[in-house]
Amino acid sequence: MTTDPRTGPPGPDAGPLLEREAELHAPFLEEAAARLRDLALYGDHTLTRVDRILDLGGGPGVASCLLARYFPNADVIAVAPNPALLARAGARAHREGLGHRVHTHHVELPADLDTLGSADLIWAGDVVHHLGDQQAALDALARALRPGGMIAIAERGLSTRFLPRDIGIGRPGLQARLDAAYEDWFAELRASLPGARAAVEDRPAMLARAGLVPTGTHSFLIDLPSPLDALPREHLHAELTYRRALLADRLDAEDLATLDALLDPDTDTGILWRPDAFYLAATTIHTARACPRR
Repeated sequence: MTTDPRTGPPGPDAGPLLEREAELHAPFLEEAAARLRDLALYGDHTLTRVDRILDLGGGPGVASCLLARYFPNADVIAVAPNPALLARAGARAHREGLGHRVHTHHVELPADLDTLGSADLIWAGDVVHHLGDQQAALDALARALRPGGMIAIAERGLSTRFLPRDIGIGRPGLQARLDAAYEDWFAELRASLPGARAAVEDRPAMLARAGLVPTGTHSFLIDLPSPLDALPREHLHAELTYRRALLADRLDAEDLATLDALLDPDTDTGILWRPDAFYLAATTIHTARACPRR
């Protein structure tokens, strides 16, 4: 089975794809960090300061560095199972002058969740649904929160859209079929995870079962209209390349030929040149707080 770069540990070539995606999503991440700061420190005045933040999943460090900027008193620990991604996070922190406060920590997930130490704030970006027993993972993270501390879990909101339904080549509706094939693949992946347990993915209810007090759910939009600049086009090309390799045995010959046309760098049908390409996505963040006294 092909490894998804969003699971852990990702393959050695996942870093550029994930870093480019995180950079595209930086405006939403910045908005989310500002909202989380206001909720954590000024919402009900339970916390007076945030000294230690866990960035679970770590990624390439974009979120870690933003959290460090919005919580200037805090040390941020980027936690991930992939050394290559942690190296990217460390390098980004040093480039941004945050190397003294953004640190990296290699772990195995979910095995090492109980070894992370306590935190005032935990950010879990697109990672919980990659762990076999999601409720057990949230239970462990809840235990790590200091009294009054907060957790924010970012999960899939809406699938990325980037082309019209009819693109003039192949059958209309390619993106819908790609999404359906990916969901089937991901369901098989989840079933194969160690300790996998089926769960109704009602995130606020799961956070409440972990002993936390849900404080809200908010979705953030990433909307880049056509014509796209080079960076989002390059990301879409990389993402389509990944999807073609991942889903080749789940798509018919016509859809594979359409993907090949979209990936062709030298024709105007390709994603690098099409004037109708855009980038539209949404991410949903669920927050909860630990009781001030336990």
